Amino acid sequence: MTPRRNYARRYVWFVVPAAFAVVATILFPWLFTIYVSAFDWRLGGAREWVGFANYTKLFSDERFGWAMLRTLLYTAMAVVFPLILGLVAALVFNQKFPLRGLARTVFILPMMATPVAVALVWTMMFHPQLGVLNWLLAQIGIPPSMWVYSPDTVIPTLVVVEVWHWTPLVMLLILGGLASLPGDPYEAAKIDGATALQCFWHITLPLLAPYIVVALIIRTIDALKAFDTIYVITQGGPGSASETINIFLYLQAFAFYNVGYASAVVVVFFAIILALAALLMWTRQRVKQ
Repeated sequence: MTPRRNYARRYVWFVVPAAFAVVATILFPWLFTIYVSAFDWRLGGAREWVGFANYTKLFSDERFGWAMLRTLLYTAMAVVFPLILGLVAALVFNQKFPLRGLARTVFILPMMATPVAVALVWTMMFHPQLGVLNWLLAQIGIPPSMWVYSPDTVIPTLVVVEVWHWTPLVMLLILGGLASLPGDPYEAAKIDGATALQCFWHITLPLLAPYIVVALIIRTIDALKAFDTIYVITQGGPGSASETINIFLYLQAFAFYNVGYASAVVVVFFAIILALAALLMWTRQRVKQ
């Protein structure tokens, strides 16, 4: 037996536990979910094989369609606004000014709170009669808002919570990128008479692009799977005005006990996320080049 083969046989036992963990915690649950999605199965009842009927029903389900549109709208706003505000905050905190360290610490405090705690605090603030936000609006002569209690404002209001909670994360990622930028291009640009805006547009922004794309990927994944904050604040209401795909999935599985249909939702949503992740990773590779 060659030394290389003996080496491989000796260390294969270190790989087996990891492979078993992957199969037990990732591969098996997904295969079982796909299997369950082929049944008309309600908890406590009998299973009936229906093949692709759950998927056919899913694509003709108007409620699922609206949930998907709300998810995409929520995700788009919950990604774009933190990216813009996080970039602005990073540029500000990259400058030297008194008490900069304290200001950074205060700015990242929202990120330290758990989503459920954040949701409970904002729920009290959004109350139409007792909430502090409407009181503040009244002080400056603006009519009160229904916030999460109106179908017209519930999604933008939930995005406000998401932006407040996760903009500090984007700021930290971009701030790390700013700290690593070389100084030579800026010195050359100043010699050529470039303005601060020109330096930002032609030097800072292109060099920060990989960091911005990383922040984009993280925020997109996080916004797509948002559940706890939305559920605690609105439970998908009023009516179904804030029912995203995750809320829809939760209700199908744990309110209506329709695990077969819910499993089909999981499979379709996973396929969408996989396609989006592939697109984002392709974008990241293009930016790195």
